[in-house]
Amino acid sequence: MSSPFRLAQLRGPDGRRAVAATLDGACRLVAGADSVRSLALAAIEAGRSLRRQVEALGLGQAVDLKAALAEGRVLSPLDHPDPAHVMVAGTGLTHLGSAEGRDKMHKDLADPTKLTDSMKMFRMGLDGGRPAPGREGVQPEWFYKGDGSTVMAPGAPLPSPSFALDAGEEPEIAGLYVNGPDGTPHRVGFALGNEFSDHVTERQNYLYLAHSKLRASAIGPEILVGDLPADLRGTSRILRGGQVVWEKPFLTGEENMSHTVANLEGHHFKYALFRRPGDVNVHYFGTATLSVSDGFRTQKGDVFEISAEPFGLPLANPIGEIAAPWPLVKPL
Repeated sequence: MSSPFRLAQLRGPDGRRAVAATLDGACRLVAGADSVRSLALAAIEAGRSLRRQVEALGLGQAVDLKAALAEGRVLSPLDHPDPAHVMVAGTGLTHLGSAEGRDKMHKDLADPTKLTDSMKMFRMGLDGGRPAPGREGVQPEWFYKGDGSTVMAPGAPLPSPSFALDAGEEPEIAGLYVNGPDGTPHRVGFALGNEFSDHVTERQNYLYLAHSKLRASAIGPEILVGDLPADLRGTSRILRGGQVVWEKPFLTGEENMSHTVANLEGHHFKYALFRRPGDVNVHYFGTATLSVSDGFRTQKGDVFEISAEPFGLPLANPIGEIAAPWPLVKPL
């Protein structure tokens, strides 16, 4: 099994797109590659792994990815020339949370009066979300976030619509996929993600989940190519005026989840709509750590920073301007 490595997309000082690979601690440009998608499609066509494809092309000039990020030249790590061919979706109620949260959850599950639809869905995941390899497990909660136009680059502001009641972070791991010419989905790797959502709207009524999820989000800056660590620990923090005003660790990886990654992937890609040849899928796997759960209220300019050691550079995005009200529908 190949050791993990990382990929990133960026623009050079001349504005041209490039792909950088971090192998054995060194970050260099991948010769002749201008996108991770094209790199993945070439690997699929050649019948080899991404690492072998990178090695076949060769590595060139050294890259200071941290400096490029500070200069605003790092792009989302996977995209498509036509953003409409990027499906951004996710699954919720998938994580077990902290020890304290798990204890409360088990008490709630034992109390029939607290078995809301959400708790019932969570219990289904506990009971059937980890099937044996090759077997189908229980369906998870699933939601749609948008297409590629909603995915912001690392460092770019996350716009919040004028009607939003909350602008809250969700520190997650996202699976990144490219569909081959026959429609078979191929996992490129995993990335840090901020599945930016409106939790106040959602908590009014769970049927508002769809409204709460139709927001921008961000992934990156780098893709971890290889297996996701089973026990992954990161940090989610919010900075205001350069000072940390909220901070908490988050747990993810299959040891901290009620579903396996394979089960979540299987229930997403069972729909042919998501297997169109050449399309890209960004799929968020869920979280159990939210600042809103601590009563924290975000505001414009707050910076969300999500980090976890295997993923290299942290993902940081500020809350941007409130988007203007939408235009009224005009009859023709």
